[in-house]
Amino acid sequence: VHRYAYCGAAAPAEILSGPPAGERGIDMANYILSCCSTADLTPEHFAARDIQYTFFHYSLDGVQHTDDLGKSMPLDKFYAAMVNGAETKTSQLNADEFIAYFTPFLEQGLDILHLTLSSGISGVVNSANLARDELAEKYPDRKIYIVDSLSASSGTGLFMDKLADLRDEGKSIDEVYQWAMDNRLKVHHWFFSSDLTFFVKGGRITKAAGWFGTALKICPLLNVDNQGRLIPRKKCRGKKRAMEECLKMMVEHADAGLDYSGKCYISHSACPEDAKALADMVEARFPHLNGRVEINPIGTTIGCHTGPGTVALFFWGDERKD
Repeated sequence: VHRYAYCGAAAPAEILSGPPAGERGIDMANYILSCCSTADLTPEHFAARDIQYTFFHYSLDGVQHTDDLGKSMPLDKFYAAMVNGAETKTSQLNADEFIAYFTPFLEQGLDILHLTLSSGISGVVNSANLARDELAEKYPDRKIYIVDSLSASSGTGLFMDKLADLRDEGKSIDEVYQWAMDNRLKVHHWFFSSDLTFFVKGGRITKAAGWFGTALKICPLLNVDNQGRLIPRKKCRGKKRAMEECLKMMVEHADAGLDYSGKCYISHSACPEDAKALADMVEARFPHLNGRVEINPIGTTIGCHTGPGTVALFFWGDERKD
């Protein structure tokens, strides 16, 4: 089975066509699972789970780039540019790009379930819905489900991984879609940043608050609420305290508490040591995890807003409330 991604109208014809439906194998589902590059998984993970994906875009000092999981621009180079003062800006996919991305799958007779970045962060779900509505007229026999994930970064990645499990268990696209809608608020996101520069730059905190926060080594603790928005929750003095608070939130909210047996993901922006330290704390406290904590880099789209120094923890838990 060939696994691939598509990046706007510039993709070559052989990528647009994809594998013929018959080459997907007798035991494979007659639908594809899909998301955007903002799920912050590695290309290897996407390939191993047979998850399709398409790319957001960003600019660095006015030069347009594709958020292609660090292929065209290594992430260490990207974050170094931000530290050196480069101006960044992101842009979501438009409806035409989604139409070009979805069409080859539909032409193969495959249905589509696509998860978007949270509507509390981006309007990309609207573009995907516009594309779905237009394509539904051309391909009336095909199903196109668009799910607002209400998640971001490797939270969406954790969500996608579970949907891949359900698909591999033999669930139909309708069953997987309904499960996604019923459980999307159970993906928890807790994260902190040790560098307030880009919180100030993005207008999320004032310059004065950023100056005092930096001087006092304050790490803001945030999460994603039930509307998919980024919400500041606490001010932690130092990285160690912020990690302890992340761990505390997992203890309080994880499914089955300390007996949590699901997967746990961590993503980070150019601070792998901090991500590893938090992963070690999680593994020590939760002995029944499904495998080791998976650590992924935060890609360029999310990274444009966080800057370097952000660590995010993701797990399955109780339903997020207001």
